[in-house]
Amino acid sequence: MILAPSILAADFGVLAEQIKRAEDAGASWLHIDVMDGQFVPNISFGIPVLKSIRKYTDMFFDVHLMIKSPQRYINDFIDAGADGITFHIEAVSNPFECIDIIRKRGKNVGISLKPETPVAAVEPYLDKIDMVLIMSVEPGYGGQEYMESVNEKIRKLRQMTGEDFHIEVDGGIDADNIKTATCAGADVIVAGTAVFNDDIEGSIRELLGK
Repeated sequence: MILAPSILAADFGVLAEQIKRAEDAGASWLHIDVMDGQFVPNISFGIPVLKSIRKYTDMFFDVHLMIKSPQRYINDFIDAGADGITFHIEAVSNPFECIDIIRKRGKNVGISLKPETPVAAVEPYLDKIDMVLIMSVEPGYGGQEYMESVNEKIRKLRQMTGEDFHIEVDGGIDADNIKTATCAGADVIVAGTAVFNDDIEGSIRELLGK
């Protein structure tokens, strides 16, 4: 299992320090939620933040674009340090355009699904991408409760893909329900408030089962 702490829940006053603590505790990916206030009803951060933290860590930067027309910004985020780009199937009319841009830059490709979007929506693209991100909350805000209804989507997607394919789950995951997602077939877990709290190291050890 890969743990990808979401910096959306971090303290930006000491962001580099908290990222380092998460990395030292065993997290190998860093999840970076980019919101534009249009595709989702919230605004987070963008390219300058990504560029500023890149020099402090070698972690895999897992960039989740919750934005309209993501194809306009993919190259900019890769230039800023992204290792993988995930875009929403609901935000594009031609997913192959985004896939091609990311592939040409040699980065990992992911497609994300909102809770109500069926797995069938990504089936035509599975052989072209590295990962599907299944949202287990409505995208836009942290701190929501995990939707148990997504477990069936995870199981169905895992049946459609091989062992080398990543299934990422994002939203409402903590130490009490993480096994629900992993037992269903998820192998990349995003956690925000369950990591970035008063005990980052202890929280990561608990999530990783150490």
